[in-house]
Parts: sequence; C-alpha cells; structure tokens
Amino acid sequence: MKRCTLRRIHMPLRTPTRTSYGVHTSRDVIIVEMATTHGAIGVSECVAMREPTYTEETVFTAWHILQDFLVGRLRDKVFETPADLRDFSDGLLSIRGNAMARASLEMAVWDAFAAEVQTPLHLLLGGEEREVPVGISLGIEASIGRLQERALQAAEAGYRRIKLKVSPGEDLLPLRAVRSLLPDMPLMADANSAYQNAGEAVWAELDELSLMMIEQPLAHDDLVDHAALQRRLRTPLCLDESIRSADDVRRAAALGACRVINLKPGRVGGFEQSRRAHDLAVRYGLSLWCGGMYETGIGRLHNIALCSLPGFDMPTDVGPSDRYFVEDVVDPPVTFSRPGYLRVEPLCGVAARVNWALLDRYTVDSLTIDFRH
Repeated sequence: MKRCTLRRIHMPLRTPTRTSYGVHTSRDVIIVEMATTHGAIGVSECVAMREPTYTEETVFTAWHILQDFLVGRLRDKVFETPADLRDFSDGLLSIRGNAMARASLEMAVWDAFAAEVQTPLHLLLGGEEREVPVGISLGIEASIGRLQERALQAAEAGYRRIKLKVSPGEDLLPLRAVRSLLPDMPLMADANSAYQNAGEAVWAELDELSLMMIEQPLAHDDLVDHAALQRRLRTPLCLDESIRSADDVRRAAALGACRVINLKPGRVGGFEQSRRAHDLAVRYGLSLWCGGMYETGIGRLHNIALCSLPGFDMPTDVGPSDRYFVEDVVDPPVTFSRPGYLRVEPLCGVAARVNWALLDRYTVDSLTIDFRH
C-alpha cells in the first residue's frame, strides 16, 4: 500500500429519524481511502455513530484506533491473493473490540484489491450477481396517522417489508395500526434492546400480530434471556446488536437464542468476518439479512455486494441513496433496479462511483498517512 487517507464528513439527513436510542438529524462519518503502489484506489465507510449508544464505539474513538493502532499495520503489506485479505482480517483481531474501526480499514483493503485486480467485489466475496429485495425501517413517529402515511408511501414505492422501531409503550398501537392498513405486508418490530426481560406481558400480545420477526428485544449482551424468550414465542427473534462476531452466530444457534440474524459488516469486523458469519448462519439453518447503519452510498454499495451471498434470504435494510440523504457521495446514486429491488452490480471496488468533489465539500477533517520509505 502507498498511503491511507482518513476523512471525517458531516452529512445532514433528509428527515430526522427517531429510535429507542434517540433522534438522529445528521451523520458524522469516517471515510477510509486507500491507494496502492500500482495506482488503484479503494474506499470504505466506518459506521460508528457520534454517541456510544448502538455500540461503545464512536466516530472519535474509531478515528483514534485507526490512526494510532490500525493504519500502520499496512506498512510493507502486499496483497496478491484473496488469501492475503483473509490473513489481514484475522491479524486485525488482535485489536480487541473496535470492530467498526477494524471493518473500515479491512473493507478499504478489499475495495482497493478489487480495483487493482479488476475483479467485481461480489465475486471476491463468493457471491453472484442478482437482485436483492429491499425492506424499509420506519422510526417512531409523533402520531399514528403520520406513521400510517409513511407506511403507505413505502408500500406504494415497492418496499418488500416494513420494519417499525418500537419501545415500551410505543409498540402494540403502531404495529396494529400498520397491520390494519396493510394486512398483507410483511411486518417486523425492532426494539434495539429497549425491553428489560423475557417475562413482560407484552410478548404474548406481540406474538398475536403475525410479525415476520422481533429484532433485538432484550439486552445487547444477553443471549440467555433471548433464548428463554424465543422458547415462549412463535414469532422468530432476530439478533442484531448481540452478533459481534462469527462466533456469536454459533453461540446464538447453540442456545436457540434466535431464528434470524441481522448481519452488519461494520459490527462484526469487515468482509471476511461477515463471510464466516454468513457460512455459520447457513450451517445452522438461520435466516439472514443485511441491516443498514444510515450509510452513504459507499457503505451502501459494500452492503449490496455482501448481499450477493446465497444465505441472505430476507429483504435487506439497504435502500436507495435518497432514503436518508438529499445528495449522496456516489454518482450515480444507488437506485432501485425495479420497485423494491436493488441489483448487485459488477463493481471492481466502489471508488469509481465516488463523487470526489461532493466528498470534499462534506469533509470537515482529514489525515493522510504515507507508507513510502
């Protein structure tokens, strides 16, 4: 590798989004740009948030870990085969935690390698070119009428399922309202660890709503209580925050803690760790989908490439670029190939799609680390 540039960009969201973690009005994002000695460019996105709510990582801690502990590992590194990429990913595991920082560096290396060898990223990952069904995630709204309006708009746009963010006291009413409006639409609830225990009375009522799944109802680090709750419910549980590694997929399957996995490459440490988590989910018969983290088009295109793997059998949360941003940093933006579907494109890395002028405009800080002797 020749050099690595870290950028912090600030992008306002199209509309504020409310979850059990709070209200999000903008995204601070780290973009990792990698240049090889042969002139290829790779880019990736760190999905850590501004506050340590979804995980303990933040934009600022990720920047620190990248600058002081990770980027230097690329000095004198040579990547000649996909096996070298896998070895590099494994080497990053010596940095405990900090999966989002690790993932952003690892995925930039994969992206640069794809550009250098002129091989589509999805083929390097072991996937195939196909269409990916897309679902939508709707935040907690101020009124049921507004929620129903947004749900109807989503259905008319072709989204293949609707996910509602829920929290205690803001769960049954919105879910029933959308179910009554769209009785045939696949519907799921995402709690983001908002509930306290497996014994709450609300579970029996949620179990009567014919939901496709309930996502991460209990604590992010508690597989045991999720297993106890899954035994009580017909409705499948989906784990999101609880899955931080491929091994967590194996542990969840062994305990019966879920029937569905929401796999986010940033949360498990990158492409290689995601491939392994995917393979374990398939081995244990768990359904699988790729969640979103309000990514720009850079992270969005990487997620779509990951969705090319055959085990991703449920609609992704990764939608078109205009879902969150007025303008995106990739050109052309990510759009439906037909209503409700995205196509896995044969991209040899995503750097060729970056709108560098727009990225420069949104950049609020940058650092370049040169590996030349």
